[in-house]
Amino acid sequence: MRVAFVLGTTSGGTGRHVRMLTEGLLRRGHQVLVLGPRSVEEQFSFAAAGARFVEVAVSDRPHAGNDLRAVLAIRRLTREAEVVHAHGLRAGALAALGAGGRRGRLVVTLHNALTAGGLVGFVYGVLERIVARRAGRVLVVSPDLGERMTRLGARDVRAAVVPAPALRPAKRTPEEVRDELGAGQRPIMLTIARLAQQKGLETLLDVAAGPWGEPGGPLFLVAGEGPLRAELEGRIRREALPVRLLGNRDDIPDLLGAATAVVTAARWEGQPLSIREALMAGKPVIATAVGGIPEIVGDAGILVPYGDVQGLRGAVRTLLEVPGAAETLAVAAARRGREMPGGDAAVDSVLQVYDSQDPTG
Repeated sequence: MRVAFVLGTTSGGTGRHVRMLTEGLLRRGHQVLVLGPRSVEEQFSFAAAGARFVEVAVSDRPHAGNDLRAVLAIRRLTREAEVVHAHGLRAGALAALGAGGRRGRLVVTLHNALTAGGLVGFVYGVLERIVARRAGRVLVVSPDLGERMTRLGARDVRAAVVPAPALRPAKRTPEEVRDELGAGQRPIMLTIARLAQQKGLETLLDVAAGPWGEPGGPLFLVAGEGPLRAELEGRIRREALPVRLLGNRDDIPDLLGAATAVVTAARWEGQPLSIREALMAGKPVIATAVGGIPEIVGDAGILVPYGDVQGLRGAVRTLLEVPGAAETLAVAAARRGREMPGGDAAVDSVLQVYDSQDPTG
């Protein structure tokens, strides 16, 4: 089978997911073409995996001239593909416009939902309608995305199988990590997130503000980088919050080993790698009940509504103060981690979708 992947600018989970699918399809004897910005090839090395990569400028912001060139390039380059599988809303809309009337061969996986309004939200809504009406199949990473696409007229909406890569072993002991961080015996609440609006980090700082009772209160650590760093640092400094921004880290397994729990206050998430890694590490999760999070966490954590500071703070207290709570959730987390689908399951899933395509539709 000849499969063409289309993706836009990404530095995270979407790129890793497409790389995993590429490797799996190539192992099974299929031909894979990847279209996207040069930056994704530089980061994820699709050509090194054995795929053919062609640069197409699918940017993260609308631009009439660039978008037209991308649509024409996608149409020309995917003419011989039996399946065109776009990842992300922008890539999906451009691929839909470039499908040339062959709606049946187009699959679009939606990895994210927009949490902003205004003009950005309006443009996002237009792109959603293009994908819903022109894609043969729409795969979604959370039930709410599926419901929305169905309302907009998508004819075939299915759950995307997102694999959980094996967690790398830690290189240091929890004690060594704690010593490096100066955490002492304080409980560590770890957040792994880009410092961006979607992640609800202002709510996390509200939670960290306590009161917790010094000096034994929890230490909140945030691993990640992003545009809100200066704003968050300013508030942490002004209010003397027990929060440390660690920046991007390549030792996530080490941090997980030292953590008491993983916390996310996000506005929306699909199937975040950070939570899946926490479960595989046997760590309880405290999270907002948004997007695909409830489906992933199950009984391995405590879920609260987005923006509920008291609820999140109460969940932390439950974990730290109720006898047996942390241990019970850790056992459930380890079990959930073992149940996470792997790469083969994800490849099997997309092949079933491809086989159900009507190439003349």
